[in-house]
Amino acid sequence: MHDLVVVGAGPYGLSVAAHAAAHGLAPVTFGRPMESWHAMPSGMFLKSEPWASHLSDPAGAYGLDAYASARGTRAEHGVPLPVSFFASYGDWFARQAVPAVDERLIDSVAPAPEGFLLTAEDGETVRARTVALAVGVLPFLEVPGPLRHLPRRYVTHSSHHGELDALSGRDVTVVGAGQAALETAALLVEAGAAAVRVLARADRLRWNTLPPALDRGLWPALRAPHTGLGCGWRNRLYADAPGVFRRLPAATRARLFGTALGPAGAWWLRERFAAVGDVRLGHRITAAAVTGDDRLRLDVEGPDGTSVLETDHVVAATGFVPSLDRAGVLDPALRSALRTVGPAGAPETGALFESSWPGLFLAGLLTAPSYGPSMRFVFGAGYTAGRLVKGVRRRLRAGGRGGAAVGRPRSGERAAPVGA
Repeated sequence: MHDLVVVGAGPYGLSVAAHAAAHGLAPVTFGRPMESWHAMPSGMFLKSEPWASHLSDPAGAYGLDAYASARGTRAEHGVPLPVSFFASYGDWFARQAVPAVDERLIDSVAPAPEGFLLTAEDGETVRARTVALAVGVLPFLEVPGPLRHLPRRYVTHSSHHGELDALSGRDVTVVGAGQAALETAALLVEAGAAAVRVLARADRLRWNTLPPALDRGLWPALRAPHTGLGCGWRNRLYADAPGVFRRLPAATRARLFGTALGPAGAWWLRERFAAVGDVRLGHRITAAAVTGDDRLRLDVEGPDGTSVLETDHVVAATGFVPSLDRAGVLDPALRSALRTVGPAGAPETGALFESSWPGLFLAGLLTAPSYGPSMRFVFGAGYTAGRLVKGVRRRLRAGGRGGAAVGRPRSGERAAPVGA
């Protein structure tokens, strides 16, 4: 039986595994390293600054800057890096800091005596005393209700796409107003789509500004300090003090989670986006159906009333919702036993990233309603990894002393996480 199995090999899973390995836990990590990052279209760039895009190891030896140096490249403030470069960095990090990466996917995590039973995609089972679930964002993708019944021939999520060449020569409608929507629209124009339009509920597009220099004098730095999530004191709270965020009243956390760091395009994308000539703001799709000539008919409600739009394909760049119901890798009995937080029903996460089921730890987007907006970004991996592994070590010691058995709530109730 393994002390720790990490499910997921993206930035959070690899960072947790690196910290666990450094503490002698011999973790086994399941997943294809950086798979979703490798699958993104070429031509995409990181929105975050290079210094805010490190994966985390305890010694800080394998940051993005170290990889860039090894490649003879400079990772500079204010200079966007290709997503492909970041994905390759994650592969390098895994080789340097993470032992025993098993590239099979895990289909199921179920409770078992003294821990958990995990079933891999080929049917093989693995037992673990503790599990760190770091499955990224793809299980939680959000598509507007009127589009959900349509097959992927007509409707896709922006995360479904690698290269966009398959949509060349077609009429494409992109839904959303954030970076994914705006960058996808620009890439579609560049890939030769016949027509590209953007539909967004927002009444205006928001653009991030060129980040100020890192060294800019005392007064400007005090007024709007740099953080891994952008400049400003509120962003400093989100970036540097997720534990403080977790202690805010539930209603406050829910409000901030729904509004903080809202949709916006990167400053470097704005010029490229100018090629997208049809942007319809304040619009939402109310109904969608396939027409007789194999196109989509969209009923759209906007500032001037309702209208009908025909298009060949819709790309929903409408983000991700961290709902426990979408965490299909968790056995239904385990999933239904977890306490939840927030309007979407995300699993509640304790002070050391343990869920209400002892021994089940969470990382990444699922923890954002508890810990705040930084958990929606790579930047949050640095805060998460060391604390989560501290919780794993504490849970293993508690089980070893005859305390609550790992993977079993105490006395038939949903146990409070260690360190809560």
